[in-house]
Amino acid sequence: MLKTLIAVEENGTFSSAADAVYVTHAAVSQQMKALEEMWQVAIFDRTKRTPEFTPLGRALVARARKVVLDYDNLVLSVTGDDGLSGDLYLGAVPTTLTGLVPLSISVLKNAFPKLHIHVVPGLTHDLLHNIERGSLDAAIISKSGPIQKTHQWHDIASEPLQLLASEELESDDPVYLLKNNPFIRFSRDAVVGRLIETWLQDQNITVTDVMELEGLEAISSMVLSNLGVSIVPKRCVQNMNPLPLKRILLSENGPARQLGMLYPANTTKSRVLDEVLKALLQAVETRKFSRFPKDKDL
Repeated sequence: MLKTLIAVEENGTFSSAADAVYVTHAAVSQQMKALEEMWQVAIFDRTKRTPEFTPLGRALVARARKVVLDYDNLVLSVTGDDGLSGDLYLGAVPTTLTGLVPLSISVLKNAFPKLHIHVVPGLTHDLLHNIERGSLDAAIISKSGPIQKTHQWHDIASEPLQLLASEELESDDPVYLLKNNPFIRFSRDAVVGRLIETWLQDQNITVTDVMELEGLEAISSMVLSNLGVSIVPKRCVQNMNPLPLKRILLSENGPARQLGMLYPANTTKSRVLDEVLKALLQAVETRKFSRFPKDKDL
């Protein structure tokens, strides 16, 4: 009931809170009435069309957050491991899976061998939904807009967009190559794909689409086969054995995708997520994924 109370404050209405905690609107209303009867206080002003928190109700929400956090941390406070063991479910966009993610997880595994990280790949929109459902502890995603107050965001890296082209093509002018070659499009279901589409429209560049793909490796292979050119983010951590392709920045101050880690603001795993963030930033500083780091590298 306390978690439902917090959800009402975070989402604004009983209906929105019901969606957030996966119960019916009637169940939320019943739980809130039960709290008022149990505590013998008015949590909501029900004279308004949409019930609003009373001053006392808002004070109770603030206290409820602490109670819920203390409850969720009960075992960790006794065992003293700060959550640096057990399971962590980490979502990640596909472009990070061959460089940033394996390099950072290898650092974590060396430092905290009892921590088991489950990687869940997906596009930003899907990973956001899974965080809201509670099936992910955190996710490495592309920033797509304002961050809700129910989430915490930490920047990891800014990845400028670059043109991929076969080395057989003579020109190094990205605009000329885009206008005179088939275009292999990054999926518009992804934040990066929409960023690319916006840039093309802003530059008034008309391309000839031949295919639309999600995976960066698949796109790179198509370009290597001289089937067209493409625009992709320049990865902050390069994977092993990159394909021999031309990689040309769109412009000196061109568009970039902002990569970061997102997690619920009321998470009980803040200690371990701090270590995950440190490992991610260390991987970005390393820049290239060439091998798993040994203890002496940590």
